Amino acid sequence: MSITAQDVAKLRAQTGAGMLDCKKALEESAGDFEKAIDWLRTRGAAKAAKRADKIAAEGKIFSYVHGAKVGVMLELNSETDFVAKNEKFLVRGNDIAMHIAAMSPKYLSRNEVSEEDINREKEVYRAQLSAEGKPTEMIEKIIEGKMGKYYAENCLLEQAFIKDEDKTIEQLLTAISGEIGEKISLRRFVRYEVGEGIEKKVTDFTAEVVEQLGE
Repeated sequence: MSITAQDVAKLRAQTGAGMLDCKKALEESAGDFEKAIDWLRTRGAAKAAKRADKIAAEGKIFSYVHGAKVGVMLELNSETDFVAKNEKFLVRGNDIAMHIAAMSPKYLSRNEVSEEDINREKEVYRAQLSAEGKPTEMIEKIIEGKMGKYYAENCLLEQAFIKDEDKTIEQLLTAISGEIGEKISLRRFVRYEVGEGIEKKVTDFTAEVVEQLGE
């Protein structure tokens, strides 16, 4: 069964769960709304949605360094300081920090992607598709699909979690919110890599030796 945007919107209106969670629930339930609701409930998505309007201003700063070459810091928020000390909260915060180190997301969410970056990607895809001889009426639809993949690769919340690729990071946060019973949100992150952004000089080793020998 084909899942439409209207189906996803309807389930979201009924449960308050996120769009990605609703889409996944309908896919897993072959479009059956009752089963989809149960699917969301078992994963805590519907329960977490009830707390969506709560303010999560407590939390913890997590850090992770891999091999002295890659470093990550992120802010994971909760509603109370008590939950910020919860073992599940701490484990997931560390998991997400390691995920960021490994997957190197450029943005937190698609809302952070600038119009300039979006337009540049679309122009590249448009040129590629035109060169492949794709019909003009199909190109925009194909670009829409490619942009979905672009967001999934570059936006942290839409990336597949490295420890469970059936879940996105956003779905992981929804699940932990449901388990803990508080709104858990990822506010920001930064990733550093040694030498990143520095133009490295490519050296001709033979020429360098000859130069040093004065030949």
